[in-house]
Amino acid sequence: METDCTRDDLPVSGVTAPLPVGTRLLHIGPHKTGTTAVQGALFAAKDQLPEHGVVFPAHSRHPMEAALAACARPAMMGDTAPTEKHWTRLLEQVGATGAKTSVISSEFFADAEDDDTVARIVEQLGGDRLHVLVTLRPLVRIMPSQWQQYVQNGLRMGYEDWLTHMLRKAPYEQPNPTFWRRHRHDRLVARWMRAVGPERITVVVVDDRDRGGLLRTFEQLLGLPENLLQPVPDAANRSLTLAETEMLRNLNKQFRGNGLPDELYSRLVRNGAVMHMKNACSPSPEDVKILTPKWAVEAAAGIGAEMARNIADTGVRIVGDPGLLSAVPKPPAPAGIPAPRISPEVAAQALYGALASAAKARTVHQTSSKELMRVLGHRCLKKLRRR
Repeated sequence: METDCTRDDLPVSGVTAPLPVGTRLLHIGPHKTGTTAVQGALFAAKDQLPEHGVVFPAHSRHPMEAALAACARPAMMGDTAPTEKHWTRLLEQVGATGAKTSVISSEFFADAEDDDTVARIVEQLGGDRLHVLVTLRPLVRIMPSQWQQYVQNGLRMGYEDWLTHMLRKAPYEQPNPTFWRRHRHDRLVARWMRAVGPERITVVVVDDRDRGGLLRTFEQLLGLPENLLQPVPDAANRSLTLAETEMLRNLNKQFRGNGLPDELYSRLVRNGAVMHMKNACSPSPEDVKILTPKWAVEAAAGIGAEMARNIADTGVRIVGDPGLLSAVPKPPAPAGIPAPRISPEVAAQALYGALASAAKARTVHQTSSKELMRVLGHRCLKKLRRR
């Protein structure tokens, strides 16, 4: 995977012409490129968008289950399996927008791995009306974020070992075959371009120095007033620190080693301990960050340069500076990296989150059917009285 490809004549653009009225804009991510921020801002402005001829046709901030079903991908470890009903429901909501402009966003559309799947998604979402938006960040920034996200889904491999597998061990598919399907960005663009053509793809290179730039680009594409889309704070989406990730990774080893059910992991670990820890604890300046070793930084920058060149050669519209995809960040201070140490407060919050989830589930399971029916009946009666 290592390469040494550079190019100085890549196009740089900061102006985004609006899409035609009636376009169905499909934002496919991929992961770790600002998707959560976009989805949160669009969903928060959902009631205001129709005033400007735009509709956000989804019942939640992120129609993840629908995208997973469309791409025939499994759910995260222990979560409820996506079904065709999820996808059908989203298609019905998109169809209900009529001739208005609409926008759908899910990074899981980047997991569509073959041309037939992509072509079917394009056709069902609107065919010639569909415009595909791809957001990109440098691999060197994506890798640590994606590794800790995989750990939140049960991965037990350490960061440097994981990097070795992704960058040095052909065919670069283990332990996470989805990584290069999502993040070999030139192939991702080419896969969708074969279904819609280069004129109906926009690639946005995210500049992390411009925090509001991505939302402004969406406003321009959709013809929305400036600053209508605003960031929505989301502590639950923050990345884990190295210590938090290592704590979870070691828990994953114990969990897998003892053969516990995946459903338990989803409920008590990811949606219990980890979720509560993220919400209750903010990282401090003293927390050790996930640092990428020099050899992996250089390899990722080389791949980024090659991908930027290949994307530019396709003729798709590029917004932003493709040179950022191969930029090498300043190296960390030469002092040795301290060992990750989890604070007692963080450990306590994680344990409490798991206990709270267990207690909540136990309370429901121990309630008799008669009592559950009484409670549900009472709630229904209250709703009827309000109407």
